[in-house]
Amino acid sequence: MDLINLSATELRRKILNGEISSKEVVESYLDRIEKIEDNIEAFITLDREEALKAAEEVDRKIENGDKVGVLAGIPIAIKDNISTSGLKTTCGSKMLENYIPPYDATVIENIKKEDGIIIGKTNMDEFAMGSSTETSYFKTTKNPYDLNKVSGGSSGGSAAAIAACEVPLALGSETGGSVRQPASFCGVVGLKPTYGLVSRYGVVSYASSLDQVGPLAKDVEGIALLLNAITGYDEKDSTSIKKDKVDYLKALDEDIKGMKIGLPKEYFSENVDEKVKGKILEAVEVLKGLGAEVEEISLPYTEYALACYYIVANGEASSNLSRFDGVNFGYRTDDYSNLEELYTNTRSEGFGEEVKRRIMVGTYVLSSGYYDEYYKKAQQVRTLIKNDFKKTFEKYDIILAPTSPILPFNIGDKIEDPLSMYMSDVLTVSVNLAGVCALSVPCGYVEGLPVGLQIIGDSFEEEKILKLAYNYEQNRGIDIEMPSLRSEENGL
Repeated sequence: MDLINLSATELRRKILNGEISSKEVVESYLDRIEKIEDNIEAFITLDREEALKAAEEVDRKIENGDKVGVLAGIPIAIKDNISTSGLKTTCGSKMLENYIPPYDATVIENIKKEDGIIIGKTNMDEFAMGSSTETSYFKTTKNPYDLNKVSGGSSGGSAAAIAACEVPLALGSETGGSVRQPASFCGVVGLKPTYGLVSRYGVVSYASSLDQVGPLAKDVEGIALLLNAITGYDEKDSTSIKKDKVDYLKALDEDIKGMKIGLPKEYFSENVDEKVKGKILEAVEVLKGLGAEVEEISLPYTEYALACYYIVANGEASSNLSRFDGVNFGYRTDDYSNLEELYTNTRSEGFGEEVKRRIMVGTYVLSSGYYDEYYKKAQQVRTLIKNDFKKTFEKYDIILAPTSPILPFNIGDKIEDPLSMYMSDVLTVSVNLAGVCALSVPCGYVEGLPVGLQIIGDSFEEEKILKLAYNYEQNRGIDIEMPSLRSEENGL
C-alpha cells in the first residue's frame, strides 16, 4: 500500500481500523522526504526522532483501547513562524536561525492533544514577508509541478510539502494571502479562517490585525479535519473569539442548491491571466450545474486594497519586529562598541533586504507628520473594504474569484522587482483586511501548472465555504494528481 498517496481522512480511518500503524505512516513520509527533499527544499527542520516516538505512543493507545484524538497518528508539517517547544522556530531568518522556543503555540498544543504528529518545520519567506519563499534566509522552495517555478509564499514550504506528498496536512499562516496563494500555485487546498477563530498565541507576529493561522491539505476533508483540531477560544490570545465548537466535517455532505454566489467584476480585470479566468469560469459552470445561483457583483473599493494592505501591514510589522534588537534573544552582531551600534548592526546583519524594506516603509507611515496621511487613511479605506464585503454578504452566500491573477512564475523572475511581486497578492489581501474567511481549491491546470479557485465567505461562515468547496471538488470532473516528481524534466 502506497501510504503517501492517501488523504488525511483515509489515513485516519486505516489507523483507527488497525489496517496500518501510525509508525508505518510516519516512516513512509520520512522515507519520502529523504528521497525528494533535496529537490523540493520544503523543510527547514525535521523532527524524526520525536515524530516516531509520538507515533508509537498513538499506536500504544489504540492497541490498549484508549481514546485517541481526531488527528490520531497523522503527520503534520508546521510553518516555521509557529512556536514549537524544543524545536527550532526560525521564521526563515538569520535573526532567529538558532532560536528554540520554550513553549508551544496554542495551535501546536491543540494538535498534540488530538494526537497529531509534528514531523517538521517548513520553509517560508523571511518573517512571512514575500510571495515566493525566495526571501527565506535558508533556501528557496521549489514548486513540485515544475522545479523551475516558485511554490508561492509565504507558506510555500507547507504547500509544496503537501503537493510533493511529503506530508498529508500542514499549517501555514496568512497576512495577505500566504496560505491561499501557495495553495493555488501548488495545486492543494488552503484555508484562511475568520480572524479570531484560530488562536495566534505563539505565532511570531508580522501584522497583528491581519495574521491568522490556516490549514493546508490535499483535499477539503483534510482541511475540515485539521480545522476541527485547531479552532477554539484561547484566553492567552486577546483577539480570540468565544464561539461554540463546530464539526466542520459534518457540513460537507450537504448540497449547495439555491446558494447565491457573487462574481466580483474587479477580480476579473485585465490584470488577471485570461487562461486563469477561463478555468474559474469553467468552475462556475460546475457550480451552476449543482444548483447554485451565480450573478456578477461589484466590490468597488477593491482597487485600493493592495495599497491599503501594504501600509497597514508594514506599519504593524515595523512595530512588531522592533523586539529583534540583539539584546534578549536571536542574532547578535559581534561588531559593536555601544548600544546604538549593537541595535544597528544586529538588525542590518540579521534581517534580509525585503524585511528591512518593509520595516523602513512601516516606520515612515507611522512617523510624526505622515501617520494621518498614510496609516490613518489606510485604516479608513480598510473600513470601506470591510463594508463592501458586509453589504455583499447581506445578499450573497459566497464570493467566487481566482486565487492568484497569474500562474506560478519562474524562480528569480520577480525577486528584484518588489512591486511586481506584491501584485501576486492583489486578489487575496482584501479578505485579510476585512477579517472574513476564504479558501483556495484546485480547479484545473494551464500548461501543466495548477490554478486555484478562491471561495470567500462571511465571518465565521467556514461551514459554507467548505461545503461549496467539497461539492465542487466531488463534481469538478478534473483529475487532480499530486506530481510524481519522477519525470526527466524535473531531474528525478
